[in-house]
Amino acid sequence: MTEHIKQIASRIKELRELAEITPETLAKEFEMSLALVLQYENGEADIPVGYLYKVSHKFGMPLTTILSGEDPKLHVFSVVRKGKGIEVNRRKQYKYENLAYSFIDKKAEPFIVTIEPSDESKTVEFNSHPGQEFNYVLSGVMKILIDDHEIILNEGDSIYYDSGHKHAMRALNNISVKMLTLIM
Repeated sequence: MTEHIKQIASRIKELRELAEITPETLAKEFEMSLALVLQYENGEADIPVGYLYKVSHKFGMPLTTILSGEDPKLHVFSVVRKGKGIEVNRRKQYKYENLAYSFIDKKAEPFIVTIEPSDESKTVEFNSHPGQEFNYVLSGVMKILIDDHEIILNEGDSIYYDSGHKHAMRALNNISVKMLTLIM
């Protein structure tokens, strides 16, 4: 794993330890295996944004602080120039760019998400996290799976859903998808 992932992993472990919560308790609360929680905390596995979002809410820590190690400071507005957001590359097929990393007390986390094409015969990894999510497709065509539903979204389409339900996305037609995502 990269040094950046190891730093994020270390911050997550430190938050848990400061709260005096065992890895077993966290695994049970997040409904996941203890082995996976430990892999995330040791920087041995890609850490999904959904997991980071759960940690952020659990410990009352801004997602930006977990990602960067720095607290957001801006209160009135925050400008992020094209391509200058904080990148979160947690899974091979997904790339996240946080568009409001320096704004404090956000009501939502905005991202530009790029989904790379993958072998359609392989199973997708599902994710879930507290809150709601909005996706607006900027380019490409994607399939989003929410529980047992499959929805195809084209450029200009959007979807709003309860992100506590298991969900996954896949780029179609062997072309990358770019979308605006708000996690609330």
